Amino acid sequence: MKPAAGIPSDIAKTRADMTFNVTVQPSGHAFEVARDEAILAAAMRQGVGLPYGCKDGACGSCKCKMLDGRVIHGAHQAKALSEAEEAAGYILTCCATPQTDVVLEAREVVGADDFPVMKMPSRVNSLTKAAPDVVILRLQLPANTTFGYHAGQYVEFILRDGSRRSYSMASAPQKPNTEIELHIRHMPGGKFTDHVFSAMKEKDILRVEGPFGTFFLREDSSKPIVLLASGTGFAPIKAIIEEMEAKGITRPTVLYWGCRSKADLYLHDWAEAAAARLPHLRYVPVLSEPKADDAWAGRTGFVHQVVMADLPDLSGHEVYACGAPVMVESAKRDFVAQRGLPEAAFYADAFTSEADKHAAG
Repeated sequence: MKPAAGIPSDIAKTRADMTFNVTVQPSGHAFEVARDEAILAAAMRQGVGLPYGCKDGACGSCKCKMLDGRVIHGAHQAKALSEAEEAAGYILTCCATPQTDVVLEAREVVGADDFPVMKMPSRVNSLTKAAPDVVILRLQLPANTTFGYHAGQYVEFILRDGSRRSYSMASAPQKPNTEIELHIRHMPGGKFTDHVFSAMKEKDILRVEGPFGTFFLREDSSKPIVLLASGTGFAPIKAIIEEMEAKGITRPTVLYWGCRSKADLYLHDWAEAAAARLPHLRYVPVLSEPKADDAWAGRTGFVHQVVMADLPDLSGHEVYACGAPVMVESAKRDFVAQRGLPEAAFYADAFTSEADKHAAG
């Protein structure tokens, strides 16, 4: 059928079949996107491994270059995609809906669809207060469920009102995987964390869905690794270290964990023990605001700046960074600009709170 006179062909196409084709370069992979569907959601549904993090327009992990086509963006943060970047042709696939066929330039993530996304009930096995504002939560998974994931990925809690909260697994996947560990930081006024710290108890039932995310170790590389964490961004880093040990991966690795005070290094003993046990692993804790009674003789300052002081040349490294968005953004900018890190060798998962996401627009 020919489009009606005066109606652009792309609009006529939308009315006719309600789908658009998205092609990813350089792989050449193509998939269909329904009208009013975000590109990322369609890619995930069809097993195309586009990079992503929060799925809410807050972190920028899904940003890529649009080589051809037109999209409309939903609400997102300017720090995830600035007006200048959008004008230069960059898009956020998590909140971009195509208005025409689209060609993207994006590095696809091998292994992103290795494990099916599952919804399941889970039971609280234990709640352990590791710091005044951090709880280590262990969840029992259904006995008849085979839940697989890459260390570094996350699950979403589905709350009673349908809202969701995302937390990274802090334990490496086991076979069979009957329990997962999560690190929950209290956000005063937070719908979920207030409940965790005040009312949650053992044997409570929670609904979770996952795994999600493309933050996990690229095992096809032999480059030395920098693991960079701030606060509870340590959780997926811990899982990666456990998985490396389980698989016998011995690439030279240094873990930098930045916190404000010594009490915030809530698994400091675990990290020290891992470094003592694994010859390829070195551990460098960093405090930005040590207290007088910390009696801290270790490194101080911003954690990513300590990395740069230790490693003047990152051109041959891979960096895996997780934690506060300001840390992740500063590390990527400075490592690439000042230490020669290839941008493609920086993998990140910025922890965006609900307050961060509600600031989108």
